[in-house]
Amino acid sequence: MRGTLRVYLGAAPGVGKTYRMLDEGRRRRERGADVVVALVETHGRARTAEMVGDLEVVPRLVVDHRGTRLEEMDLDAVLARSPEVALVDELAHTNAPGSRHGKRWEDVEELLVAGIDVVTTVNVQHLESLRDVVAGITGVRQAETVPDHVVRAAEQVELVDMSPQALRRRMAHGDVYAAAKVDAALSQYFRVGNLTALRELALLWVADRVDAALVRYRADQGITTPWAARERVVVALTGGPEGEALVRRGARVAGRGQGGELVALHVAAQDGLRGTAPDALAGQRRLVEELGGTWHAVVGDDVAAAVLDFARGVNATQVVVGASRRSRLAAALSPGVGATVVRDSGDIDVQIVTHGEAGKALAAPARRALLGRRRRVAGWLLGSLGPVALSAVLVRAGAGDADLAVDLLLYLALTVGVAIVGGMGPAVLAAVLGGVLANVLLTPPLWTLTVARAQDAVALVVLVAVALAVSAVVDLAARRSTQAARARAESDVLSDLARSVLHGDDALPVLLGRLRELFGQRAVALLDAAPEGAPRPVLAAAGDPATCTAGAATTTVPVEDGLLLTLDGPPLGASDLRVLTAVAAQVGTVVERDRLRVTARSSRRERELTRVRTALLAAVSHDLRTPLAGVKAGVSALRLEGVELDAADRAELLADVEASADRLQALVDDLLDMSRLDAGVLVLRRRPVALDEVVPRAVAGLPDEGARRVRLDVPEELPLVPADAGLLVRCLGNVLENAVRHSPPSEPVVVAAGQVGRELHVHVVDRGPGVPEDRLEQIFTAFERLRADERTDARSSGGSGLGLAVARGFAEAHGGSLDAEATPGGGLTLVLRLPLDAPPEDTGSTPAAAGAAR
Repeated sequence: MRGTLRVYLGAAPGVGKTYRMLDEGRRRRERGADVVVALVETHGRARTAEMVGDLEVVPRLVVDHRGTRLEEMDLDAVLARSPEVALVDELAHTNAPGSRHGKRWEDVEELLVAGIDVVTTVNVQHLESLRDVVAGITGVRQAETVPDHVVRAAEQVELVDMSPQALRRRMAHGDVYAAAKVDAALSQYFRVGNLTALRELALLWVADRVDAALVRYRADQGITTPWAARERVVVALTGGPEGEALVRRGARVAGRGQGGELVALHVAAQDGLRGTAPDALAGQRRLVEELGGTWHAVVGDDVAAAVLDFARGVNATQVVVGASRRSRLAAALSPGVGATVVRDSGDIDVQIVTHGEAGKALAAPARRALLGRRRRVAGWLLGSLGPVALSAVLVRAGAGDADLAVDLLLYLALTVGVAIVGGMGPAVLAAVLGGVLANVLLTPPLWTLTVARAQDAVALVVLVAVALAVSAVVDLAARRSTQAARARAESDVLSDLARSVLHGDDALPVLLGRLRELFGQRAVALLDAAPEGAPRPVLAAAGDPATCTAGAATTTVPVEDGLLLTLDGPPLGASDLRVLTAVAAQVGTVVERDRLRVTARSSRRERELTRVRTALLAAVSHDLRTPLAGVKAGVSALRLEGVELDAADRAELLADVEASADRLQALVDDLLDMSRLDAGVLVLRRRPVALDEVVPRAVAGLPDEGARRVRLDVPEELPLVPADAGLLVRCLGNVLENAVRHSPPSEPVVVAAGQVGRELHVHVVDRGPGVPEDRLEQIFTAFERLRADERTDARSSGGSGLGLAVARGFAEAHGGSLDAEATPGGGLTLVLRLPLDAPPEDTGSTPAAAGAAR
């Protein structure tokens, strides 16, 4: 009998998976089970080691690999011991070379086959399906993975959850890693953002497994009635004008409970020909997505059955349908979709929502002439003359009573041919005329409408009935075939146009150009709204826009917000106009998107310029005047007549003048750098640069007292980064100056560098009073400085509010970033990220966003 598998799944190391596994083993032993520890990794954690306690531990197998002693689980020893339950830690572990299996999960599989129950642990980053996602989040690609199906096959998967803040506190207290590794771990892999994302991945993976387990259980038990585990509302949409009201009602119902889900459903005919305006359906789909719902489309001619089948398939609790738009007479003759859904819904609640169109009879759609004029004329001629000609041939050939069955089949074949050529109308004429002529000319008594024998009368009636039925089927098939071909062509056109709608600024000209090509037009233009009587300005055009003015265009289609789409060329047919109307909706969306983008960019730029002007005025009025006052006071004291200054006083005054001049020079340099960053004219001269050479140069630029407090951890083996060495030194210098200024004199400032994926990360860690989490971005706003109760007063300590602004601007000019994080235990960590894939040389100007300082 195969053993059972229980998995403790965690979002990250240190959440307590191994502890929970050992606790489960103890509980099972207390219930009388034979439990052994096949393998456990305590990682030096005291509480985990204590939890092992007196549990029986199978000795490990020692493997000698190239002079290195590696310890692995002794699979043969565990199998020989044959316990009821084996505790196996780290399911995704890769075994040492020479082991029986390459992966530990394969060892576990052998234990399960042997009938041994296994309790194990794994982190979400080790699941094969999530490896790339985790690498994109953390920058670390996991080498050890386990296939998802191994974990999904477990009888029990339990999530060991812990908030990112709680896990970071555990690490800061030394409960997870040794003290020497804590700072590096917290500032790299164990950042709050990383842990939050990993936790969400774990929760979603487990929730998906739970949902799948529920679906599997209901299928295994043959349960078709919905289980209201959570509110799931299905809204049935036809594309009609009542759609928005139905969607909003469904969203309100789904939002009444925690975890409610809105699901919109559109049922299309199996032949794909149900007439629904594509722009109406597109608008309803956008509304559904804006309200947080999902959109689905199914195929089926029985709408009510399709809606209920779908609702039961997704375990829906409620179905929302609109009140019928049919007339009372039509409703009396047959129940509508709403009534059928209510009748057959079973345990699913049904809401029928009234709307303005309820009870209004739908106008019968006009029957379009799908056949060409020549075919229609040919059909009528064949339907009227064909039976006469056939009758003449049969009479001349001496056909009569003995060959009546063959004669009637010939009339039937003629009727089918007429239906194929000319459609339903000529076929009806051919069927009726053929039946009359067969009666008069071929059925005794001849030349009368009287039928002597009952079987002949039946044969004639069957002829006409079958001819009419076959004609109807043939006509319907021809129409459906033509409609399907046209619908397929329209779909191809719309999909082709949709692919042409790019996300860049040139989407509109490209779209108009595709329209011009597809419809064979000389020119296509989009005209903006204008006052009455004034010419409409051209927003975009393909071809000569002069021929597409509102009065001269061959075809015009209104677009939202007063826009007008005009085409100059051959007139378009009805089906082409339908496609053009759908495309016009896309055009309106593109125009609206471009307008919003321009407005947002302009507003953002204007706000930034206003803020910078205000802050610059404040800086000039205070920060520039302060060092100038110091220079003037020192020089005035030195020039006083009649006052004798000894050498020490004179040296002190000169030092003050020099310090004030240095502060003034630094402030002017920062203002100039900010000006270049805002104007986007910063010139980079990238060259391969070694961080172990750049960082010491930045430290050397600090005052001697500050430089002595900096501790460097920059490995020499780090790859070269393409950067402007001078600007990078300035960037790091400003960051270091900020850290030294705010860190206590007794505490060092640590600079650590390392490689994460295709980036180099430089962490500058201080042990100052720190910055509140909600103010971390404020320190990167130009001229913004925190109050003394939020951080040490930057004004009193000589800060100008520009240092980190310039530093972030330099980082972004290199394609990198500069961010702030709280240092565990107090303080602030600034993280500089530099890409390794930047071009090796760049002499062009690079715009960069400016930040701010404290």
